[in-house]
Amino acid sequence: MLNPVHLQVLAAVARHGSVTEAAKELHYSQPSVSHHLARLEAATGVKLVQRVGRGIRLTPEGRLLANRAAEIIGRIEAATTELAAQVGLQAGQVRLAANTSVLSTIVPRAAVRLAASYPGLELILIERHPVEALQMLRHGEIDVALVFRAADAPAEEEGFRLVHVGDDSIYLISQDPDDKLVNHRDSPWIGGCERCQKELFTVCDEAGFTPRIASLSDDMVVVQALVAAGVGVTTLPGLALEAHRHPEIHATGISGYHRQIHAATYGEPPDPPATVALIQALQDSAG
Repeated sequence: MLNPVHLQVLAAVARHGSVTEAAKELHYSQPSVSHHLARLEAATGVKLVQRVGRGIRLTPEGRLLANRAAEIIGRIEAATTELAAQVGLQAGQVRLAANTSVLSTIVPRAAVRLAASYPGLELILIERHPVEALQMLRHGEIDVALVFRAADAPAEEEGFRLVHVGDDSIYLISQDPDDKLVNHRDSPWIGGCERCQKELFTVCDEAGFTPRIASLSDDMVVVQALVAAGVGVTTLPGLALEAHRHPEIHATGISGYHRQIHAATYGEPPDPPATVALIQALQDSAG
């Protein structure tokens, strides 16, 4: 029976044409490489290498086996990688950062799906604003960041890869059930984070006016309470309303405008299987 270690040595010798260089690649001594070649020749019953001056070369039989050895070693390494990935799904962990509205709606549903499919996979959740989540992702502190952006927004910085999870409609939040944006040309507005305010200004600009920001809060509970108290009006995404709905506010859909929810990863593809499984669960849950 052929020994994978002996085959790995033969493949290395074939690549380099030298016992010395093969030994360096494999971190073996030269006598150890020669020993493995001798054992392989004994196992096959054929001469695999021959001396040529101070060097060696493969015999036709040695070249044939070396080609097959490279294939065999490649398959063994692939199987090892796949097995490690599968073990990671069974007993690993995957880390996700998201903002409050997404963490209160899509993520819990995705967590249920993920636990049903991979009960041994631990899901670690962290509440962060998209900008902070992307920074954590770049630093390797999380595996996936859920972020929102307008459909026509510029791409994230180089290195981030985005997978579309779903769309989230935008609503005018006020005290009037039959309200319209143009009714609040002169009203005080409640602004939020930088991305949210860009979204708000874009929506109002399309309605023909610039909102006057009188109050600031990025907390959907606080914002709705302020609207209910008559302090001002604002816009909120549908997921925020799904997560929390004040009984004294009214939400009027703004047609033709929505934000996109993306699962962001960082670095060269492919993503680890646990990350892929989480993103799939998020897409299924958002749908």
